[in-house]
Amino acid sequence: MISMSKRGGSVTPADVTTLLALSNRVEGEKPNMPHFEEETGDIILHTHNGEAISAKTGGQRNIVKASQNNDILFAIGPAGTGKTYTSVALAVQALKNRKVKKIILARPAVEAGENLGFLPGDLKEKIDPYLRPLYDALEEMIEYDKLEFQLTKNIIEIAPLAYMRGRTLNNAFVILDEAQNATNIQMKMFLTRIGYNSRAIITGDVTQTDLPRKQESGLIVIQKILKDIDGISFVYLDQSDVVRHKLVRDIIDAYDKFEDKKRK
Repeated sequence: MISMSKRGGSVTPADVTTLLALSNRVEGEKPNMPHFEEETGDIILHTHNGEAISAKTGGQRNIVKASQNNDILFAIGPAGTGKTYTSVALAVQALKNRKVKKIILARPAVEAGENLGFLPGDLKEKIDPYLRPLYDALEEMIEYDKLEFQLTKNIIEIAPLAYMRGRTLNNAFVILDEAQNATNIQMKMFLTRIGYNSRAIITGDVTQTDLPRKQESGLIVIQKILKDIDGISFVYLDQSDVVRHKLVRDIIDAYDKFEDKKRK
């Protein structure tokens, strides 16, 4: 707690509860939080319930480290590896520590093309189902009333990728999720929105593209275009980073083997 205070953070009753719970999990060790962090990975932040959110796998730790050292980060890997959740946690941490003034979360609104007209409701109601995973992550990390206030005041903004056109995103932590569904033009548009004192994480799974067959994913092409630029990093996750149900890893592995056999 002293270490947290010296780094400029505040210590809440929830932090005390979490520190005690964490120290009790390490058998035979003194309740020394810095030592625990070295063994299991730094805690990114605490939820409004006091639960600690930390990098649980090697790939997630690489996301945390690369984000600290680069302004733009690409996190690429299969479903269930915690790419989005870890990225949102880093964004919330940056906002809480006042490193940025706002969070912007974007997703391409793609499902077999961008035809949303058949869905009921107004534009927001049509788009919200595509953005629901981002809301779910935020609701775990920020208490409801505070999150509603931040969404109302656009301190936290969740929007389709198309809404980024023409904007300059200053003092912001920007996340583009499901980036495999962004075209080359959309990817270039998004990356050129990044403004002063801003950071960006782009996440996606190149094996799950929902774009029409004739359109190439911008996330696939961008790996060749930006691979040698300082300040931009690529982190790749795999089945070993899957943190969902244990069968998810087996499902991903089975699909990979099936696709390899089909190609051969």
